[in-house]
Amino acid sequence: MLHYAIVFLVIALVAAVLGFGGIAGTAAGIAKILFVVFLVLFVGSLILGRKPRA
Repeated sequence: MLHYAIVFLVIALVAAVLGFGGIAGTAAGIAKILFVVFLVLFVGSLILGRKPRA
């Protein structure tokens, strides 16, 4: 998930440099959403992850 967020961020940066504002904005928005989903899943796995058995 984090990989896809980074890929969309790179696409947004390249599109912004080349002057494609709409594509850059869309790719940046997707990257933000994927990063938030990654953070939620990561924190959830830390909290609800494996617990050591006694």
